[in-house]
Amino acid sequence: MAALRRLGPALGLFLLAPFVGEFLLGNLTVRELAFAPLLAPLYGCGALLVRELTRRSGGGWPTIVMLAAAYALIEEGPVDQLLWNDSYAGHDYLHGDSYLPALGMSVELTQTILALHTVWSICVPIAIVETFVPDRRTTPWLGRTGLTITGVLYVLGAVLVFWGNYTVERFVASPAQLAGIGVVILALVVLAFGVRSRRLPSVGGVAPPARLVGAASLAATSVYWGPAVLVTAGWYEWIGVAVWFLVAAVAVLLVSRWSRQRGWDHRHRFALAAGAALTYVWTAFPLRPEGGGSLTIDLVSNAAFGAVAIIVLVLAGRVAARTYPPVSRSR
Repeated sequence: MAALRRLGPALGLFLLAPFVGEFLLGNLTVRELAFAPLLAPLYGCGALLVRELTRRSGGGWPTIVMLAAAYALIEEGPVDQLLWNDSYAGHDYLHGDSYLPALGMSVELTQTILALHTVWSICVPIAIVETFVPDRRTTPWLGRTGLTITGVLYVLGAVLVFWGNYTVERFVASPAQLAGIGVVILALVVLAFGVRSRRLPSVGGVAPPARLVGAASLAATSVYWGPAVLVTAGWYEWIGVAVWFLVAAVAVLLVSRWSRQRGWDHRHRFALAAGAALTYVWTAFPLRPEGGGSLTIDLVSNAAFGAVAIIVLVLAGRVAARTYPPVSRSR
């Protein structure tokens, strides 16, 4: 029982990351639940590695975000090749208006990948699970052995996903494309650990109520992801690119300012994650699963997964509403 209590947060993150990243998104239905054990080593261990490496190095959320972005590019670049494959799962996600022939990549697709995995696959699950264990929010959850096992499982999961896609798609990006994305990934990792000990100065004023922060998170993520799901016409692609930049810039500025004001704490961090998670709950309904299939199964799946997510958020919200001593290393 003691071991389960000690490893409970790590297990929770291991399970929550693939749930949010694929099922709550609406990309997979209840019929694909059998794929969860195959996705968990990639998503779950990826989220655990981001979180554990950050907390072990004394880093805060800026480090988590940059490592999450590196994870996003690893998964959809070298691992499953989506960034460059114009027939991925039978779909051409590349050749829209924002396609850049010189790079063989789409601006809109790259932004989408960064948003989905950085925010939802990694940061949202980490913030939610950390909310459940406020006294262990900034401390490592795994020892050296556990961290090593997590790293091995992540690599095995990545290899499994790569090989599964390759056997179907028979596609591998060019050496120049793989080298280019490798440089970007390395730069993100170096930057992530380079800023881990830097803290911006406090600013005047009081942080807004957590409920307002949650509402702002829901609104901002809905402004971006809602039209991306609802508007499929080609004319919107460059508009969507601009919206991505606008939402990202405003979000970074606001959260940077709010988090340095008096009163910012674990409740606000949870509110940010909850707002983003609720965006997935509603946008899953107009989004069709990658594999298609029955509309009824799709809607039932979205309702079931959405209900599970809301229950988790309610339980986490109750924990967040309590008062805990602040942790000095956290922002």
